[in-house]
Amino acid sequence: MRCILQLMSAPWALYVILVGVPSVSVAADWPQWLGPERETVWRETGILETFPEGGPPLRWSQPLGGGYSGPAVADGRVFVMDRQAEKIDLARAKILNDGVPPRNANFLRKLLPGNERIVCLDEKTGKKIWEQKWTCPYTTVAIYAIGPRATPTVDGSRVFALGAEGDLKCFSVADGKRIWERDFKADYGLKIPEWGTAAHPLVDGNRLICLVGGQGTTCVAFDKRTGKEIWRALSASQPGYCPPVIHTIGGRRQLLIWHGDGVESLDPRTGEVFWTVPVKPTFGMSIGHPVVEGRQVFVMSFNRVSACIEVSEDGGRAKLKWKGNARRGVGGVFNTAVIADGHVYAGGQNGRYVCARLSDGKQLWNTFALANGKRPASWANVFTIRQGNRYFLANDLGELIIARLNPSGFEELSRARLIEPTHKVGNRLLVWSHPAFANRCIYLRNDREIRCYSLAKPGD
Repeated sequence: MRCILQLMSAPWALYVILVGVPSVSVAADWPQWLGPERETVWRETGILETFPEGGPPLRWSQPLGGGYSGPAVADGRVFVMDRQAEKIDLARAKILNDGVPPRNANFLRKLLPGNERIVCLDEKTGKKIWEQKWTCPYTTVAIYAIGPRATPTVDGSRVFALGAEGDLKCFSVADGKRIWERDFKADYGLKIPEWGTAAHPLVDGNRLICLVGGQGTTCVAFDKRTGKEIWRALSASQPGYCPPVIHTIGGRRQLLIWHGDGVESLDPRTGEVFWTVPVKPTFGMSIGHPVVEGRQVFVMSFNRVSACIEVSEDGGRAKLKWKGNARRGVGGVFNTAVIADGHVYAGGQNGRYVCARLSDGKQLWNTFALANGKRPASWANVFTIRQGNRYFLANDLGELIIARLNPSGFEELSRARLIEPTHKVGNRLLVWSHPAFANRCIYLRNDREIRCYSLAKPGD
C-alpha cells in the first residue's frame, strides 16, 4: 500500500490519499464554510448509497440557541455559534429605523438584547469542551435576528468567529482562550447591514480576509495571529453578505468579492484590484459566493439576478458575458451554486431548483420537487453538495436528499428528515443553516439543537 500526503493551499487542509486501495475510506475535515476549499465538494469515501428505513443513525444531539451559523469540524471537534437571547416582547422593542418605520417587516430594525456564543463540542460524543460568549445587543431586522450568520473558520490552533453585529474574534482551539478581537463598528465605522454581518472569514496564508464595509474598507485583510490590519481595499454602497473566495483564473490567484455594487477581483496578497464588473444584487443581497469554471465566473442573487463573467486569458480583465432573468440563469438567494461540466445547479427563486447552461444561461430544467413539492414557497431554499458522482441536497424543511443531477434531469435516490425546522418566516417553519460533512457524518442545527448523523456505508 502506497500513501501520498498532499498539502492543499490552506494550511489546515492536510489529506491522506490512499493510492491503489479503492476500498479504503478517506476521511476529511470540514473546517470552514462549504468545506476545505469552499468549493461545495465532499470528498470522503465509504458513504451510504441510500438511507435506511427510518433514516440514518443519530450519533448525538446537543441543545443549542438560535442562529444561521453552520458547524465547522476539525481535529475531532465541532465549532458552532448561537445566540442566547433575553426574553423580550418583540412588539414593544425599540424601533431603530430613521424616520417613519417601514411597513415591510423585512426591513424593520429593533433593539434586541442578548449574548452571542461560540461552542466547541467533542466530535464523537457532542459533549461541550468549552464555550465563549459576549454581550451583543442586535440592531438588525428583528424577524431575522435569531443569531449569528457566519460559520466559524478553523485554522490549526485558532478558530475565528464573526458575529452578526461585526464582532470578529480569534480563540484558541484547545481551550477557548481569546487571542484577539476586532469590532467592525468601532474600528471601521460600519453601519450594520439590515440582516447583519454574514460573510464567513477566509484564511489565506498569514492573512484572515473579511468583508467589513465602509469607504476603502469593504474588504480588509488582518494578520491571523494578531488581528493587526495588513491591507484594506474597495468601497461599496453596501458590503453585502457574500464571503470572500479565492480561485486561480488566467494564471492568477484572484480574491473574488461580491458586494452591493458588483463583483471585484483582488490580489489576495496586497488588495490590488485586477478587475471590476458591475453586477448589482437586489437590496445588496449578495449571499452565495461566486463559483468558477475555467475563466467563467457565475453569481446569483435574490429577485432573479444572475450573471456569467468572462475573465481574460491573462486574468487581468473581465467582462459581462450574459445576465440572467426569470428564464435565463438561476436567481438563487441563500445558497451557493455548483458548476459541473459546464452546467450550473442551484436552488432558485421560491424553491425552484434549476439546471442552466453556463455558456449562455439557458435553463435546461427546473423542479420544485427538491424544495417544497409541486409549487412555489416563499423563500424556499436548497443547499447543494457534490459527493462523487451524486449530490447531497439539504432543503429548508430539514430533509437531506441524495440525487443524481445532469443536464437531462435529476434522479432522486433517497430522502430522510433529519431535523425539525424551527425558524418562522411568513407562514412557514424552516431551517437555513448549512450542514457540515466530515468523518462520514452530517452535522446540522436548528434553533434548538445540533445533531450528528452517521452517513457511513453499512459495514464500514
